[in-house]
Amino acid sequence: MAHRVASRMQQLGTETAFEVLVRARALEAEGRDVVHLEIGEPDFDTPGHIVRAAQEALEGGWTHYGPSLGQQDLRAAIAQEVARTRGIAVDPAQVVVTPGAKPIMFYTIMALAEPGDEVIYPNPGFPIYESMISFVGATPVPLPLREQNAFRFDPEEFRALLSDRTRLVILNSPANPTGGVLGAADLAAVAEVARERDLVVLSDEIYGRILYEGEFASVAALDGMAERTVILDGFSKTYAMTGWRLGYGIYPRWLLPHVDRLIVNSVSCTAAFAQRGALAALTGSQEPVAQMVAEFRRRRDFVVDGLNRIPGISCLRPRGAFYVFPNVSRLGMSSKALADLLLQEAGVATLSGTAFGSYGEGYLRLSYANSLENLGKALERIAGAVERLPA
Repeated sequence: MAHRVASRMQQLGTETAFEVLVRARALEAEGRDVVHLEIGEPDFDTPGHIVRAAQEALEGGWTHYGPSLGQQDLRAAIAQEVARTRGIAVDPAQVVVTPGAKPIMFYTIMALAEPGDEVIYPNPGFPIYESMISFVGATPVPLPLREQNAFRFDPEEFRALLSDRTRLVILNSPANPTGGVLGAADLAAVAEVARERDLVVLSDEIYGRILYEGEFASVAALDGMAERTVILDGFSKTYAMTGWRLGYGIYPRWLLPHVDRLIVNSVSCTAAFAQRGALAALTGSQEPVAQMVAEFRRRRDFVVDGLNRIPGISCLRPRGAFYVFPNVSRLGMSSKALADLLLQEAGVATLSGTAFGSYGEGYLRLSYANSLENLGKALERIAGAVERLPA
């Protein structure tokens, strides 16, 4: 019996990382050894003081509904942290706590974009941007990020994409999948256009603490941008809390009532005991974060150097996040075909660059959130698979 679903469901995409993970697990169930470089999550455990805070909260009765926008003391701590790291004034009333950071994308796009509008988003970029833009009936407008520009956008090309229908601009720095970081001139170009055209910017800053050189900069800190920028951040990457599903947004005051209604109509609130863990993450020792970032830097250098030794592969050294985006175009295969081959024949789970948009053709994304031992095994297997390719 055929069942009809709403036509808008055809507009929703997915995350290839989870699809590849399922295929990799199926191979492991058959007895195959697979090195996982597909999933973008720290391989570290959540720091102990965070876990203990949540455990104590559970035992202390933090198991009931809470405020839709988040617990007040956590919102205050987030406001203080964002103000310190971005150099801007943040009122706790502007903070919205959500079950994961994806809802911040959902709520912002749903509240601002509709059929007839255009939304500019990075490509290659996190696939949910394009998926949600299409879902609400707006038109996704890809902003190319090219290797020759260290995976930053060209300001002139950005301006050329603008139209009278542009409603929202999405930025992501440090970026998934490239590890690229936007510079001061890039942010200034976006801010200038946003002020000129009265546009809103969704700034995805989830990897802001995983930065290997320079200081983190947010477009929200530029003149006139605080009231037209939504900052997206969370706890998953910085504190190894992916399974906790804890994110947050900093919203302009004028947008808050609309986001509040979206929360009430969708998730009601974020788990109370998990928010106690988040508070401990922000107010407790930051040494575990520093240790994770130092280890990621070591792994980054190991993987980049190893990939650049493989004939036919070249790889820039990313400045942030925990991904590399090697150029594999000289190997004579599509990115998807190469990713499939590496999984099936070499036991290395990677993602095709095209999983992040059409401008990702010719690239793979590898997460180096894995042990040095496993990364070394993966590099050996990739080198062997490349050597066996027909000339």
